[in-house]
Amino acid sequence: MDILLCGSFDEDERDAWLAELRDAVPDARWHLSATAETAGQITAAVVANPPQGSLLGLPNLRLIQSLWAGVDRLLSDPDLPDVPVARMVDPAMSAAMAETALWATLSLHRHFYDYARQQRSHDWKPLPQRRADELEVTLLGMGQMGRACANALRAPGYRVTGWNLHGGATPGVPLEHGLEALWPLLARSDIVINLLPLTVHTADLLDQHFFNALRPGAGLVNLARGGHVVEADLLQALDSGQLGHAVLDVFRSEPLPVEHRLWSHPRVTVLPHVAAMTDMRSAARIVARNLQALRDGQPLSDLVERSRGY
Repeated sequence: MDILLCGSFDEDERDAWLAELRDAVPDARWHLSATAETAGQITAAVVANPPQGSLLGLPNLRLIQSLWAGVDRLLSDPDLPDVPVARMVDPAMSAAMAETALWATLSLHRHFYDYARQQRSHDWKPLPQRRADELEVTLLGMGQMGRACANALRAPGYRVTGWNLHGGATPGVPLEHGLEALWPLLARSDIVINLLPLTVHTADLLDQHFFNALRPGAGLVNLARGGHVVEADLLQALDSGQLGHAVLDVFRSEPLPVEHRLWSHPRVTVLPHVAAMTDMRSAARIVARNLQALRDGQPLSDLVERSRGY
């Protein structure tokens, strides 16, 4: 089996991925580029935000396997071949995301970001402390990561409600769906955690209307994509106090430009897109299982529905 490894890696990262993938699929022939001689042999591509057009000219390609959970950039390639695309759904990544969501929620709930600001001004001022079961936490997006976050947040007693566009069911977690249900849900939310996929329907969802609908002083945790947030509206909501604090792991431009106001805003915590980093070891095993299924003619896992964008 001939497989192309293609992505926006630096050389060290590419070589580390190649070593893990070779260990997981030792009998495959791995290619870092396709030549005129090898293009017809390649049946699968393992990718991480590959350059636009880089998967053209592979006439026998049967699967595009993403190493990332988000596939919005991959699907935006107008030259993407019309073959099945699988995204990375890794329990290890979901567990890491749940840890970040719990940390951010605890920090907002217990005023730890406020205490950090007070420390810088030498201000000794205890703030009111509520119980976890007195806080409403809303999770936007209830895929595998959303469900893992919901379970982590329910353990200490937070009142968790999920929301998505299309509905479904999540055992033990109330679920709202559709835009009409979003606005009253935001009005009673103390903390909102965004885990939505970025699609044409969710881009710019977190705008002035969204922030105005929030309970005043609510916290925001964005662990999904920067394209969900209208940054000018976010800053306005923070400046006015409508939004109490924002924990941001993702941005429209990454790395976040050094001159960007979000770096220095006193009510913003910036993370460098690290909320749930891909674990190469577990991801390579997941890739191996899908490649074996392709070989055996078995159903592939975690296929993307292109019409939905995830």
